[in-house]
Amino acid sequence: MSHRKAAAASALLAAALLIPVATPAVAAAPASSAGTDRAALQQALDATVAAGIPGAIAEVRDGRGVWKGSSGTADLGSGRAAHAGDRFRAGSVTKTFVATVVLQLVAEGKVNLDDDIERQLPGVVPNGAHITVRQLLNHTSGLANYSDELLKKPDPVRAAQKATYTPRQLIALIADIPNRPAPGTTWEYSNTNYVVLGLLVEHVTGQSLGHAIDHRILRPLHLKGTSFPTDARLAGAHMHGYDWLDGRGTGAAPTDLTEFSPAAYWAAGTLISTTHDLNTFYKALLDGRLLPPRVMKEMRTLHPMNPERPNRSYGLGLESNGNICPSDGPVVGHTGEVVGFQTFSFTSADGKRQVTLSVNVGLTMTDAEGAASMKVLSTALCRTA
Repeated sequence: MSHRKAAAASALLAAALLIPVATPAVAAAPASSAGTDRAALQQALDATVAAGIPGAIAEVRDGRGVWKGSSGTADLGSGRAAHAGDRFRAGSVTKTFVATVVLQLVAEGKVNLDDDIERQLPGVVPNGAHITVRQLLNHTSGLANYSDELLKKPDPVRAAQKATYTPRQLIALIADIPNRPAPGTTWEYSNTNYVVLGLLVEHVTGQSLGHAIDHRILRPLHLKGTSFPTDARLAGAHMHGYDWLDGRGTGAAPTDLTEFSPAAYWAAGTLISTTHDLNTFYKALLDGRLLPPRVMKEMRTLHPMNPERPNRSYGLGLESNGNICPSDGPVVGHTGEVVGFQTFSFTSADGKRQVTLSVNVGLTMTDAEGAASMKVLSTALCRTA
């Protein structure tokens, strides 16, 4: 691999590490108290495709009811159009599901937020005697991000596509990294935190993480389009995921990365879902149907991210963003970026508007495509222009 290609591949995988994506402030379409004009929503969705994204799907819930929209292409090979009900890889939105299960265990008295993780998983987590469950949930554990180690692999994206790591092997990748911040002192997004939390769920429940999510969230909420896969397939009607691994603007075709091993993400970002299911999940969560009030208060206690993410905060598996609707207050939810897909699922500050948007380009999204995606969110969520 040439130096140029190696650098590009490293940058691509860095983007794929499930770091919440940047969300600049953009002007929203005027919205009445009843909700956003549906033509403006479709226009914004179409603009994401016009900007260069193959396909985009969204579901919006507001005072006017439910709007489902789609634009562009789900499968460049067959030419099949994107449909609002298509499934997709939801990336780090997975973290809110995992955090919810952990907090249910807290509510049941089976886990203590301020216990060190060494008590439950002895010998598994570096510095585990000094890292609490809370610090894992809010990314202040000081644990390095195992995904950074994957950058060192040759052709890292394709290597991750066929990964066979176990969760403990992912944690072991960062076991000897020196000069880490002390737990509780620094906010630093790390997928390692949620891999550890996945193991915690399995240890406490005696079930696989996928089973626990299914039993505690998917079945009670009837989220029939959502799954925690154990293989590389994306089953059912779905969006194909694309990235330009050989560069954009060079005439190279995008690479179809729809099939992707869950082993590189697991509890940090493996979930497959639909726009409808994610809106249903966040509505139930924020309405208090999944967690009791005292635990929900802990989840929604937000602290600023690092200076590179201004006006953004993180709680226990939830993020807030003050850039999308600056005049209305921070929206809350989560973003998800994995190879081939980006997903955004947010609720307005007043709780009256929701949007889930998924697009089928991930690592190689351009600035213009990112701005167009943010316009969909602001059009759906903001009360004022």
